[in-house]
Amino acid sequence: MEAPGDDLSGAGKLCMGPHTLEVPLILFETNRRRLVEELKKIQENSVVLLKGGSEISFYDTDTSYVFRQESYFTWCFGVTEAGCYGIINVTTGEASLFVPRYPDEYAVWMGPLKPLEEFKNKYGVHHVYYVDQMNEILEKINRKLVLTLKGQNTDSGLTAIEATYDGIEKFQVDNKTLFPIIANLRVVKTEPEIAVMKYVIEVSSSAHRHVMRMSKAGLYEYQCESEFLNYCYKHGGCRHVSYTCICGSGPNGAILHYGHAGCPNNYRLQDGMLCLFDMGANYYGYAADITVTFPVNGKFTPDQKFIYEAVLRSNLAVLNAGKPGVSWSDMHLLANRVLLEELKNGGLLKGSIDEMMDADLAEIFQPHGLGHLLGLDVHDVGGYLEGYPERSDRPGLKKLRTARLLEENMFLTIEPGCYFIDPLLDRALADPKQSRFLVPEVLERFRGFGGVRIEDDVRITKNGIINLTKVPRTVQEIEDWIAGKDNDEKYT
Repeated sequence: MEAPGDDLSGAGKLCMGPHTLEVPLILFETNRRRLVEELKKIQENSVVLLKGGSEISFYDTDTSYVFRQESYFTWCFGVTEAGCYGIINVTTGEASLFVPRYPDEYAVWMGPLKPLEEFKNKYGVHHVYYVDQMNEILEKINRKLVLTLKGQNTDSGLTAIEATYDGIEKFQVDNKTLFPIIANLRVVKTEPEIAVMKYVIEVSSSAHRHVMRMSKAGLYEYQCESEFLNYCYKHGGCRHVSYTCICGSGPNGAILHYGHAGCPNNYRLQDGMLCLFDMGANYYGYAADITVTFPVNGKFTPDQKFIYEAVLRSNLAVLNAGKPGVSWSDMHLLANRVLLEELKNGGLLKGSIDEMMDADLAEIFQPHGLGHLLGLDVHDVGGYLEGYPERSDRPGLKKLRTARLLEENMFLTIEPGCYFIDPLLDRALADPKQSRFLVPEVLERFRGFGGVRIEDDVRITKNGIINLTKVPRTVQEIEDWIAGKDNDEKYT
């Protein structure tokens, strides 16, 4: 048994205890080696300089947010402490970590001051120094060119924070070369990364199954959220989730990013409504992102079953068609086509499916993209890089977070949906190009319905797609699970 205060990481691994996954340091060593191999082709006589994340205060207070490491820094070093820098010597491949030099009083409030050797052993780097030694060490390395990270995240529009410090002006700094290379390397996962991804997806799947079974009419959405958070931390060692939990019930299921401060998962679950719960744990930076949709009372109504199965068939069409070399944009269009066909078969639409596609009708029911890259960020980087397919300006497709061709060992989400959002429905009814496909009297029946989303986390293999999400998906499976007829063994 570990003694109180023992650090459970070490001996070539990071973990949160014996019941959690051991993340091997070879994961980060492999990432650094891949980066060095690419950089040697163009800038061998250089060093990479990365800055880790900093503690962020609540506005002007002395209270900080719970720290999460910057993702590129995690990818290279796996370091969980704040205020660090890292250097990778491209010529030799050696990695150096720089940690803050704290005053003696730090130990009173924050715990013992760790010797540099402890950081070296914990993270498996070649050298560890203090941040105030960076100038001295860079001069000793004698590489005049310093590669820093600066580039735009195409999901957020924000720019990666470039590493700077007092004295960097002594060196030649290149802030253009590194970003596209490291962002592209993050797209395809290594075997150690795949193991971590599988783990966090399994933890999240198990937590979702738990929440599905405990959700009942009369509970509040945030109580379901709290069950998910507790489960992932208690059973999986996942202190963080990868994004704000979306726990929409009833009409809230049509609010795509429900759960924010203005809609804080505070609606009471009601009998006869659907729950759309979109939640994913995070383990040592790696993200899961799963959505389940299920009836509060455990039984689908005919209309709920109709919409749910339309989305499920859309989801399954992509799962069956995706493979290396296939365009993600084409997968989005396939999902749209299947959804429209199912809605037509159910009497909600009429007319030619081809003409519906030309009129971009699917965007009315699914205004978001099919899915996104998944990794150290829930909307992972590399979606739109120079030399790869650019973002389309076509409705629907322009919402896609990537238009790349699928590659082996990419991780993505497949998350088609169908929502009944009044402003979009009203817009379609007023548009002669789109209204001719709608059956107004049937559409009216779905006002206030909410929505359905089925989101799976998948890995692209040389033979196709492997779905790593382990939750009940068919109508029968969901009803049986909520009724207690199945056990966890079916999904593990």
